[in-house]
Amino acid sequence: MKIALGSDERTHLTDFLADELERRGHVVELVGPPAGEAIEWTDVAERVATSVASGEQEQGLLCCWTGTGVSMAANKVAGVRAALCADAETARGARRWNDANVLCLSLRATSIIVAKEILDAWFEAGPDAGEAANIEKLRALDGRRADG
Repeated sequence: MKIALGSDERTHLTDFLADELERRGHVVELVGPPAGEAIEWTDVAERVATSVASGEQEQGLLCCWTGTGVSMAANKVAGVRAALCADAETARGARRWNDANVLCLSLRATSIIVAKEILDAWFEAGPDAGEAANIEKLRALDGRRADG
């Protein structure tokens, strides 16, 4: 699977995530400090989200200090369903019930052990066919304008 991994900071966690994704057989595109470039959290989120929405990447993984900022920014891009996950069950549910395509993590609060559990759950779960109508409603919301 092609996955864009972005962060506004390079940390032990971002290095682990890049290595772990590749170990699992994914093709990883690095965005931000893991790739050696300085970038703000809003910009890294936009780049990763846009690459997922366009189909250039199949999924994305974003990190910032709390994970909240990149999650909010990524969800502004039509076609992206970014989920901030602090544990494996949230990640599993985000994939199963929301067909999330961008995983967001907190650099501050996510340990390596928890990150591995989250990745396990994220990749083991797939969309639940019973949620197709709700996923379509999410897609319809992408087309609405805030002022309309």
